[in-house]
Amino acid sequence: MSDMNVNQVLAQMRAMSIEAGAKPQPSDTSGDFAAMLKQSIDAVNNTQQTASGLAKSFEMGQSDVSLAEVMIASQKASVSFQAMLQVRNKLVDAYKDVMGMSM
Repeated sequence: MSDMNVNQVLAQMRAMSIEAGAKPQPSDTSGDFAAMLKQSIDAVNNTQQTASGLAKSFEMGQSDVSLAEVMIASQKASVSFQAMLQVRNKLVDAYKDVMGMSM
């Protein structure tokens, strides 16, 4: 940790904070739920692959990848996965409610 420049880490955290706060551009406005769900799952998958790739690069000793970048990418992947799990749980609950309704 002695090799790590605190100012550099803070600058990277600020840049990532600005990046995280940016509004994503809507790519599909058709309202198709299945397409939107697939797009969300793909985004979570991409986030996890990016985090995995950064971790491997850091483990291999590449100098252009810092520990802070790896940890932030890992946390982003974790949070996005947990959010996707919550969406799945709500969808399953809604399905059970609909199936339990009497006609």
